[in-house]
Amino acid sequence: MDLQYFVELFCGGLTRGSIYALIALGYTMVYGIIELINFAHGEIYMIGAFTALIVASALGIMGFPAAGIIVIAALAAVIWCAAYGYTIEKIAYRPLRGAPRLSPLISAIGVSIFLQNYVSLAQTSDFVAFPQLITDFEFLDPISHIIGTSDFLIIVTSLVTMVALTLFIQYTKMGKAMRATAQNRKMAMLLGIDADRIISLTFIIGSSLAAIGGVLIANHVGQVNFFIGFIAGIKAFTAAVLGGIGSIPGAMVGGLVLGLCESFATGYISSAYEDALAFALLVLILIFRPAGILGKPKVQKV
Repeated sequence: MDLQYFVELFCGGLTRGSIYALIALGYTMVYGIIELINFAHGEIYMIGAFTALIVASALGIMGFPAAGIIVIAALAAVIWCAAYGYTIEKIAYRPLRGAPRLSPLISAIGVSIFLQNYVSLAQTSDFVAFPQLITDFEFLDPISHIIGTSDFLIIVTSLVTMVALTLFIQYTKMGKAMRATAQNRKMAMLLGIDADRIISLTFIIGSSLAAIGGVLIANHVGQVNFFIGFIAGIKAFTAAVLGGIGSIPGAMVGGLVLGLCESFATGYISSAYEDALAFALLVLILIFRPAGILGKPKVQKV
């Protein structure tokens, strides 16, 4: 029984960690290129969940099959959130690119608060139910008491998305341009790379990943709230710092480590300490390894 409980907690931690990693990728990509923490990123995740809810509800009324609804709703959320990411970068961050570092940080916090309140105006209750659109997979029946269909879908989708992003960054022309811009933006511009276009693409990709996470977690939990982006965003930021801010593999590792730590702390200690553990990990990693697990400390040249 103890082993089974451990495996259940482990699978639950992988589910949480996969969502954190998806959101953390957006933080780390933006930071890697323009060294800005996009604190509005958690709200993009929340908007993705609400977009999927609206589209799914409309398609459900029209009589679409559940499998088709979840795919269309996810695509709509990705497109809508990508548009949000592009717009936020162009309006709130691009005009402040040459400003002191504090200015874009304040702008990011302002965008986050604006998006929270803008969605809360349309929400009629504390939580809104999200329809269960994913039917149980038959091949999971023997282990359904350990890992559910939505858990399995979250882990697999996150894994496939992360692998696809890694391949895109490593082998495509645009991915190489993103790496060049992250390494030295001025030199990349001298070589003919459109840095503004690359930065916009980074926001679009990060927002799309957050949207996928929002749709998956909304279906898993069965309800959404305008405040879900704040906590998820802070924890994903913790995961990005834990793994090494600016490192894509680090964001994945940090998300999974944080998810597993939270799951085991909830199962063996108390769920009351779940959030406290995330922030304690953040404090400890900043004290003892500021660069993170896979991050490399920057060398200041004199």
